[in-house]
Amino acid sequence: MTGYDAEFLGPGGLTVPLPVPAQETRRLDYTHFTVLLDPVRRLASVTACVVDGGKLVDLPRTGGWRLDTRVPAAEQAGKRLYENNALDRGHLVRRLDPVWGDMASAEQANRDTFTFTNAAPQVDAFNQSKDLWNGLEDHVLEYADSHDHRIVVFTGPVLDDDDPVYRGVAIPRMFWKVVAWASAGDGEDARLYAAGFVLDQTPHLDGADLEAITAQALARDQVPPLGPFRTYQVPVVDVGSLTSVDLGPLLTADVLGIEPQPPSGAEPGEILIQRVPQARRWSELTLREQIHLRSGS
Repeated sequence: MTGYDAEFLGPGGLTVPLPVPAQETRRLDYTHFTVLLDPVRRLASVTACVVDGGKLVDLPRTGGWRLDTRVPAAEQAGKRLYENNALDRGHLVRRLDPVWGDMASAEQANRDTFTFTNAAPQVDAFNQSKDLWNGLEDHVLEYADSHDHRIVVFTGPVLDDDDPVYRGVAIPRMFWKVVAWASAGDGEDARLYAAGFVLDQTPHLDGADLEAITAQALARDQVPPLGPFRTYQVPVVDVGSLTSVDLGPLLTADVLGIEPQPPSGAEPGEILIQRVPQARRWSELTLREQIHLRSGS
């Protein structure tokens, strides 16, 4: 199979279409995943991956990063962005996720994840929160064990207009992920569920300090300040609002039970979570056990 499959979780009411960004993107299909590339930002706006946990293949991390020859090199953030600095080539589609099926497909998927269109700049320090972020899919697969081990994963950077530009690429300070799966049952008895998450690598600085330090770093061709990873579980509707990405049926499948409100609907009081004002319903995660996956609990 090539690219994202909207029918992967099941036909009819479980159809999950590819999210639609507000800006123009280039669709690039790979083995078991699709990248919607923002040619202006030179990064993916959305990645969409189908994961069959019952057919995963354990392959070693091999291969080198490369450009996708289907789009101009000028539309991709390539090798130079990551040279001689503390930036990781962060996989948006996690390397392990599309590596399933027959051996030929698994090996091709493994290679496909090392395409620069699937990379985004992230700080290179690993800590508990980053390990948690990278393991979210594992946790959902374990939860969905009785539902054929199938999930779909959407991931991307939050592309803000004020992201600092470093070596010609605006560096995102936040990333998002929405994971969806089906309940047990066939046809009309099955139900769609989704959970949303945000990773924040914004430093603990107030606006003035952040602006000043960012300007000084960029003037020296240094990486703008990026802070420690903090992972939040958030309403799926907040992910849509934060990114201007249309998430379709996932908005009403949220395990948190929070659905889009009409314009006149009252919103809860807001607090400042780093640089982005969000509702009090954002929950910081430090342990896997804090992830909320059961609807109505």
